[in-house]
Amino acid sequence: MKSSHSQKRKFRYGSFEFEYEFIQQERKTLSLTITPQLKVIVKAPFSADNNRVDQFLKRKWRWLQKQIHFFNKFQIKTYEKEYVSGESIHYLGKQYKLIIKFSHENNIELQKKILLVHTSEAQKKPSHIKKLISDWLNRNMQKVLSERFESIKAKFGYQYKIKLVYKDMKNKWGIFYSKNKIALNPKLIHVSRTCIDYVITHELNHIKNMKHDKKFLHSMNKIMPKWEVIKARLEEQGAQISY
Repeated sequence: MKSSHSQKRKFRYGSFEFEYEFIQQERKTLSLTITPQLKVIVKAPFSADNNRVDQFLKRKWRWLQKQIHFFNKFQIKTYEKEYVSGESIHYLGKQYKLIIKFSHENNIELQKKILLVHTSEAQKKPSHIKKLISDWLNRNMQKVLSERFESIKAKFGYQYKIKLVYKDMKNKWGIFYSKNKIALNPKLIHVSRTCIDYVITHELNHIKNMKHDKKFLHSMNKIMPKWEVIKARLEEQGAQISY
């Protein structure tokens, strides 16, 4: 079996031009993906020649323009968080203002639109605040995602144990490994519960329907009506996460 490899390419169609990452791998069809960070990825089988790829992109260029326009609306200036009072923290689809309050013990609580961090003055360094928040987010992430996973799993009627793991990913919210194992991106803790449910529904659906065909879509509509609206909301919220 050949190993996949990638390279940078440019595509021009009239006045429309863009750079994309071209990945050849063991597959039968071509696929086109654009990330919230406006990275364009084309995956193709080893047998696909340049003409086939160009024709594929010509058919997709209107869709690509639409996606680029959509994500451009939510592009934000990324910066290195300083973990000081006044910064914003996204949690379950809502934006909270970080407030640091000096106390005798470490603690984090939500108060309306505020993420309140209690810590001693001797431990007010940004690195310490970052660790407190990261640990708090991680604990809540595992609790929320595991609860939602079991809830959606029950809707499908799966009665056997499915291993849930958490994996950092740049361009995916979840991965279906097999009927016994699914991975979720820890960054899901920053988006709404409804968006979390969509990702879990999508991955669990692959147990019964491997391909994104009519059966897959029928199952999505049955378990989660209006999932397409929720998917768009996920893309919107995901584009606002800068850490």
